[in-house]
Amino acid sequence: MTTTWIAAHRTAVIDPDEDFALFRSRGFTDQTVRQTLRLAGGGEAVRITLSNRYGKEPLEIGGAHLRGDGIDTPLTFDGTGTVTVPVGGDLVSDPVERPVAAGHVLTVGLYLPGDTGLTTFSAVPYDSGRAAPGDQLTARTLRDAEEVPTGHFGIGADVRAPEGTRIAVAFGDSWIEGAATTPGLDNSFPSQLGRRLPRGWIVNQGISGNRLLTDQIGAHLLARVDRDVLAVPGVSHVLIHIGLNDLGLPGHIAFPEPGEPPTADALIAGLTALADRLHAAGLTVVGSTIGPYRGAVYDGYDSEAGQAVRREVNAWLLGEEHPFDGILDVAAAVADPAEPDRIREEFDSGDGLHVNDVGAKAIAEAAELSLLRL
Repeated sequence: MTTTWIAAHRTAVIDPDEDFALFRSRGFTDQTVRQTLRLAGGGEAVRITLSNRYGKEPLEIGGAHLRGDGIDTPLTFDGTGTVTVPVGGDLVSDPVERPVAAGHVLTVGLYLPGDTGLTTFSAVPYDSGRAAPGDQLTARTLRDAEEVPTGHFGIGADVRAPEGTRIAVAFGDSWIEGAATTPGLDNSFPSQLGRRLPRGWIVNQGISGNRLLTDQIGAHLLARVDRDVLAVPGVSHVLIHIGLNDLGLPGHIAFPEPGEPPTADALIAGLTALADRLHAAGLTVVGSTIGPYRGAVYDGYDSEAGQAVRREVNAWLLGEEHPFDGILDVAAAVADPAEPDRIREEFDSGDGLHVNDVGAKAIAEAAELSLLRL
């Protein structure tokens, strides 16, 4: 049987030096950092990816280790345990020749001997990590460890799977990334949807706070297509949720002054350009309606102008003129029937903007599996 490398876990990353920061990165000096990931699919071997995409200095790795589900082994890179990730670069480990399966949880340990500076990071990792002083790569339990709630170095994983294995990339904002779902349970709606699929799987390239049209928290969606979708091995389908932050962040940033959201025409043009770019690469593209956010607790986020644009864009998405291969009606899956601009109480995480685990499950169960025939 011929095999090939297929992405089984991905983490989209943020520049720590962005002018507007909803989330904060951090650095590490002479510390061991452990972070976990959960594989969406399996294969006969696994390899780990690291990123220094937004680092200002080369990233010195004094050692790396992989644990979980029968694996307890050093990681090497071109045969060596110590390596430097160049500024702006990514690095892929040598294969670990052990079989892995969907749902396996792996822990990646890195010893960072120098000062990393602020790191390339993500706001919503699979689970909270741990950092401890010195080189503790081989320790069963880290001594004097601190919690690290953000993800660092864009840790991902590929598996060696049968050639022809196809996957989807979930691409978009916090509803994709799984903000406000329970850490460590893998309950974002793409993950819960992925567990329903009869074959293939979904990897997550969401960024909380991300926008379709504007760089602000992560590069905007149109700018990161090549890196976060087309470069993902095995991708055949893309599932998109975007637009909330285009509508809400202008008002939040300008508060107490009003902010001007983009027009419906601008969002429609951006979504059309995105679908066209992905179709040109031969991918199947599933769009989704923009989720409800009436009553969001963030000052200035919920505006009448933004709500009007959301309704207009969603009407277009549910009509006959959109360019997508299918639409997942995210909004209908979680909306309050009495007030469709608002998340149903039992699905609301508590901030009026994000769904909880149960809400994410409702979205996953609303999806027609025929949209993702992998």
